[in-house]
Amino acid sequence: APEVPAIEQAYSKHSDSITVEFTEVSGATSYVLRAESDIAILQRAKRGHPVNPVVTLACCLTPLAIHKTMRTGFSLYLREDRMYTVVQAPMLTTTSPNDRTIFVNWTSVEHAVLYTLCIIREGSSLRHKVNTSNTELTFDGLEAGTTYCIKGTVWDSEGRPGDDLTVCQITRPLSPNVIHIQMTQGRSLEVAVYWLSVQGAENYIAVTSNGQNCSSESQTYCFITPVECGQNHSITVIAYNSAGPSNPSQPAEYITYPCPPENIWVEEPTAGNCSVVWEQVPLVDYYIAFIKRDDGMEKSCNTTETTCQFFCMCGYTYLTTVFPYNLAGSSPYSHVRNYTTIPCCPDDVTINLVSTETLEIMWSPVKGAELYETTAEQTNDVIHCNDTAPVCALSDLTCNTAYSVTVTPCSDLRGCNRTCTSHTHETAPCAPEILNLTQTNSSTYRVFFSSPNAPNTNYTVTATGHYDKHTCQTTNSSCELTQLPCGSTYDVMAVATTKVGRGLPGFSKTLETGPCCPSSVNVSQVTQAMTNVTWSSGTGARSYITTLTSSRGHAKCHTLDTHCLMGCITCGTNYSVNLEAISSTGHTSECRYRGFSSSPCCPTNLKLYRMDNNTLRVQWRSIGPQTHNHTVDLYGTGTNYTCIAAAGIRYCDIQEEICGEVYRVVAAPVGQNGVKVNFCQPRTYSVLCPGSNAGVEVISRGRRS
Repeated sequence: APEVPAIEQAYSKHSDSITVEFTEVSGATSYVLRAESDIAILQRAKRGHPVNPVVTLACCLTPLAIHKTMRTGFSLYLREDRMYTVVQAPMLTTTSPNDRTIFVNWTSVEHAVLYTLCIIREGSSLRHKVNTSNTELTFDGLEAGTTYCIKGTVWDSEGRPGDDLTVCQITRPLSPNVIHIQMTQGRSLEVAVYWLSVQGAENYIAVTSNGQNCSSESQTYCFITPVECGQNHSITVIAYNSAGPSNPSQPAEYITYPCPPENIWVEEPTAGNCSVVWEQVPLVDYYIAFIKRDDGMEKSCNTTETTCQFFCMCGYTYLTTVFPYNLAGSSPYSHVRNYTTIPCCPDDVTINLVSTETLEIMWSPVKGAELYETTAEQTNDVIHCNDTAPVCALSDLTCNTAYSVTVTPCSDLRGCNRTCTSHTHETAPCAPEILNLTQTNSSTYRVFFSSPNAPNTNYTVTATGHYDKHTCQTTNSSCELTQLPCGSTYDVMAVATTKVGRGLPGFSKTLETGPCCPSSVNVSQVTQAMTNVTWSSGTGARSYITTLTSSRGHAKCHTLDTHCLMGCITCGTNYSVNLEAISSTGHTSECRYRGFSSSPCCPTNLKLYRMDNNTLRVQWRSIGPQTHNHTVDLYGTGTNYTCIAAAGIRYCDIQEEICGEVYRVVAAPVGQNGVKVNFCQPRTYSVLCPGSNAGVEVISRGRRS
């Protein structure tokens, strides 16, 4: 067996260990150290070096025998040494209740009569020691967010220091200062919170007054999301480390973007004067309203009020939206409201009279109109046309009437524009009716007709014949057709004309002019009491009535011929010659001609006397005024005699050359034209020679009327 090793020294530096130093002996391959106490026995072996067995002993060490073990066994037991371990180190527990303080406490250590705590700031060589018999201690006036190491040592009643234990504790961080709060826009609203970093902070938490929060470890900002619009809150930031949270920062007030107005509408009190109106929104500094027309034109309005005026043209759709603004910015979205103005009234309405009682209305299509209604006030505003086409015909109207026509554009969204002005147009004048045809002279006829139209309407009367046409115009109810040829037939109609045009012609009536008067009439006296009247043919005349009229009587003849033999004529009388030409329908033309004077009366009581000196005297009695010369003709067998008696002389003397003749004696007045009346009847006388007893003897006399 190896030799017994010698214990050089045994000492305790820690409460849970004893260091034993011994001599080495030759031949030993390992050593066994045995420590005994009232608690435990521990053996340790270590080849070639001192053994430091670790065991917690409650009291003194029993003598420790060290044996050197050899390959052949153990060495003999040499001796025992009594040794005590030092007092156990206090189990320190540290906390940092605030950013300036570290609180240390521990449980009481057995056999300890005094405790020494030494504190040192990390990175510093300055130390601060505090002795206390209590089991807790507070270090004040420290730096925030700084790590401090605290070593605790226990002293026993013999003044020996026991184990020491070092713990490190960081103080809580300072309150961070919020330097900026910003609203950010994205898919959702966020509040970006920025702060100044503080020493010793490991992370940060930003908390809003409504309970939302965000955190950050390495950055000095974070984002709170989602955020509602129109909010007014405050934010505090708390810094954290292993010691705990800092005090909250001073609250930083912030407001979120204002909410968009829920209700937006457009008011149009008068046409073209529009206002976009919205409800008041909280937390708003001002509003910007945007009005965009459907053709791309846009207008904006910056106001602190809740209304914005703009000019709105008819027939357009306006998209209106309102963005409220505050210090956080504008609302990221806004409701869009459509407003469609009433359709425009057509301004180029034209009305044409396409027939006497039909009006055609045309106009250009207008903006915003989907349908057009066409009405006339005079027809109780009955809708005559309800169509998408910009044209309408109003038919079956009353003639000579002014119609107030209104074209009303309509749309599905806004209905109909009832403010459009009417356009007045008249229908054609009514057709006049011919009431009567009156002949005023041989070539003039007055036409009477109804006047169913307004005063000052022009009427045109037209007489249309086979070869010619005649017209007359008037604003009254009658006019005269002049220079109508006799013996003609015309269709006479009347038509009214106003500024809008001609009306329909009235029904025609037939006008038959009187037959033409014969161009020449010849009256020749056949006998003293009978004349022969002849005339030329009159156009259109079928029969004639010829009348010779005087104060002493008249003669009349009705015949189909162009001549008439008329009796009952008084000699030496002036007659007026009249002729009536009568058509087959009974139309009569009064024809007047130059007067006719019957020849002077033939002398009566014609006598032949023999006078002295072989003179023959013819004597007679005259009827009527003695204003005519007389011619006496004696026609004998051997000779003829003629003598002329001046007016007022009722005899004529003839110088007989041959006696004993038989004479045919004709005594006839001479007319004013110097023509001898040739129808006086002759008388025959036998005249004896002188000395004869017989004298003058009437042989025969002519016919007497």
